[in-house]
Amino acid sequence: MKITEVRVSPRDDEKLKAFVSITIDNCFVIRGLKIIKGNKGMFVAMPSRKRPDGSFQDIAHPINNETRRWMEDEVLSRYQQEVETQVLVE
Repeated sequence: MKITEVRVSPRDDEKLKAFVSITIDNCFVIRGLKIIKGNKGMFVAMPSRKRPDGSFQDIAHPINNETRRWMEDEVLSRYQQEVETQVLVE
């Protein structure tokens, strides 16, 4: 399995840093990932929906920690590239 495309839409917000869509193996898209600046650094939040009781439930997410780390590393790396590119353009 390979992430073949990452689309980053940066945001100018204190905690929400970007919305992200990824394509896996050129055939499956996951939209609605978020890059969040938390107390322990940046992390990727999976797409979720609000439940009737006010809590949130992930719509799509990795099943194990190894896959989560792999996906998060890929997404945060692309986010960093996008931020650096924007700084160079300005």
